[in-house]
Amino acid sequence: MQPARRLYRRESEETRRSALIAATQDLVAEGGPEAATVRAIAERAGVTPGLIRHYFQSKDELSRAAYRALMDGMTAKGADAIEAVGAKPEERLAAFIAASLRPPVLDAGAVVLWAGYMHKVRSDPDLMAVHEASYLAYRDTLQKLIETLPRTLLPGQTRAEAIACNALIDGLWVEGSLLPATFAPGEVITIGLASVGAILGVDLLAHTAMLPEFGKTLP
Repeated sequence: MQPARRLYRRESEETRRSALIAATQDLVAEGGPEAATVRAIAERAGVTPGLIRHYFQSKDELSRAAYRALMDGMTAKGADAIEAVGAKPEERLAAFIAASLRPPVLDAGAVVLWAGYMHKVRSDPDLMAVHEASYLAYRDTLQKLIETLPRTLLPGQTRAEAIACNALIDGLWVEGSLLPATFAPGEVITIGLASVGAILGVDLLAHTAMLPEFGKTLP
């Protein structure tokens, strides 16, 4: 009797691209951008070096794609959180901030990966463009949420507020990721909401009923 023939399932192009991006991220997090050589990426992803050229024109293009995936993924988590709550502006802003300060966004590996790219940003114009676009995408989302708050606004006020709030969230993200044991469960989110609320003059902590950190789970 012949043994059962093993079925071969060809992976999709998107799956292959994702695997290469994940392998690149792992290597950059472990040893910086220099560790992510074509050979090392191929070995980590379980493919031949030549296959990388099929999906990316160069190693630099793959490296930029890996950085973009990291940054855009964090903004996407916030966008998903907004969709899971109601229509109140304060509630939507609170959900976006909380998503930026909890796992999987709050993660030491993500901070280490981000830091691994930082020294290359100034010397690589294309990587700088990726960084700028990702930063602006997050900040613009934050600004649009701020603009919906029921307040009287001055010209240019929400842009300045979004810049300040973004910087505050970034700082909490770094410290909360790298030093989680120094914070009580949910403390980073509470500090973030209280601090952003102080900048904006609104009580965001009063609009957290749908956040898991405050006793209820998101739909």
